[in-house]
Amino acid sequence: MAALRLVLGDQLSETISSLEGVMSDDVVLICEVMEEASYVPHHPKKIAFLFAAMRHFARALSARGVTVCYVKLGDPGNAGSLTSEVQRSIEELGGVSRLIVTEPGEYRVLQMMQAWEELLGIPVDILADTRFLCSHDEFAAWAQNKRQLRMEFFYREMRKRYRLLLEKDGTPTGGAWNFDKENRKPPAKGMRSPKRLSHEKSESTRDVLALVKARFGDHFGRLEPFHYAISRKEALMELDHFIEHLLPTFGDFQDAMVAGEPYLFHSLISSYLNAGLLLPLEICEKAEAAYRSGHAPLNAVEGFIRQILGWREYIRGIYWHFMPEYGQRNALNATRPLPAFYWGAETAMACVAEAVRHTRDHAYSHHIQRLMVTGNFALLAGLDVRQVQEWYLAVYSDAYEWVEMPNTLGMALFGDGGIVASKPYAASGKYIHRMSNYCQGCRYDPDETVGDKACPFNALYWDFLVRNETHFRGNQRMPYVFSTWDRFGPEKQEAIRAKADELLETIENGRFL
Repeated sequence: MAALRLVLGDQLSETISSLEGVMSDDVVLICEVMEEASYVPHHPKKIAFLFAAMRHFARALSARGVTVCYVKLGDPGNAGSLTSEVQRSIEELGGVSRLIVTEPGEYRVLQMMQAWEELLGIPVDILADTRFLCSHDEFAAWAQNKRQLRMEFFYREMRKRYRLLLEKDGTPTGGAWNFDKENRKPPAKGMRSPKRLSHEKSESTRDVLALVKARFGDHFGRLEPFHYAISRKEALMELDHFIEHLLPTFGDFQDAMVAGEPYLFHSLISSYLNAGLLLPLEICEKAEAAYRSGHAPLNAVEGFIRQILGWREYIRGIYWHFMPEYGQRNALNATRPLPAFYWGAETAMACVAEAVRHTRDHAYSHHIQRLMVTGNFALLAGLDVRQVQEWYLAVYSDAYEWVEMPNTLGMALFGDGGIVASKPYAASGKYIHRMSNYCQGCRYDPDETVGDKACPFNALYWDFLVRNETHFRGNQRMPYVFSTWDRFGPEKQEAIRAKADELLETIENGRFL
């Protein structure tokens, strides 16, 4: 009797565990369902990318002789959920002996899958996702009995395990594990991003674009222009283009921000990696080869590998190690509603407007814009952690809950109480001024804390620290900032907090900021 093998939209790898040992009479099910496309209002580009990639992946499997049942969103009878489509396929196929799936990237989907065996009346095999380089059990073993789960030490273990950027004697290449201090240069004057690839649209992709425009046109974000790779071949082209043309400069300027430049020297491959079109180890090995050949400097290659082998695997480990309780955390009791400017409403804050504009136009902004602009503002203003998480999950094409939640709740918002970050990533407008050219065209002055022209980030920064003093004054990484606050004196402190109250009231009342 045949097995039904379900492949999800972020599992588009021919080596995915659910496809291992596929038999000639097995059927692979891939389906576009409204439930997954709309449980948050996903960016139209994200939906279009995934649907187009899913359709091309299905054709690639069929070309190998695999029997594929592909359900399009508009097909008659599409009941709109994974559960209903799995159930319908089993009924229509008849004789299905078992369901084989690879574990999903979101806890809510795992709960759904765990209920299927009883619902469907057949065995359901939920297999490990072997595309990742650290299994759940391996992460749990690493985390056991540790008071703090710091990424840096996890990353070193992963470097040793996979022998990346290591010398023959086991020491790190270049004599250090981490070259992050060499990756923080502000933007050079006139800095521009090299030209990026744009892929020819197949008839299938054009059909998807028309579908998304018709069905999801009211979602935040611009659908076109659409430049995404939608096959493994095209995703490999994107990786090779990054290695050849951008990696050599990536390290120095990976934290820089420039008005009108959403990409700079970043890779743009996270959407392809998280959907399965690229695999993490092949990416890291290509980057290391660029260093060994002399094509790219060590600070760039190490920083890039750290994002994938270190941070990405660590964040996934944190998510599954602490869920479902992790998703309920709100350590700083942040509950203020998300301002409308996150959805494109007007704001005079040039940095926020720029980051949101990049997000709207490209379903993308790079990690410093996410962490130190939109995330930093959310942290300082005490925005509702659930609403902020849903925003990040909705608007970025690389966002799935396993990667979005720890990055947002843990790294950006300190909402997990310090599991991910050893201190809050809070910064005043001076950081944004140093690392970008945004302030040049802004009505607000990053050197002013009170007054009509004062940068909102400044007063909110100090107010955030004082509001949460019981959490942070004893933090060993923060004595300098509190000693600075103490030196301000009562009059200046009162003026700063009054300015912050004014800003927060403006946000709460939905007025222009």
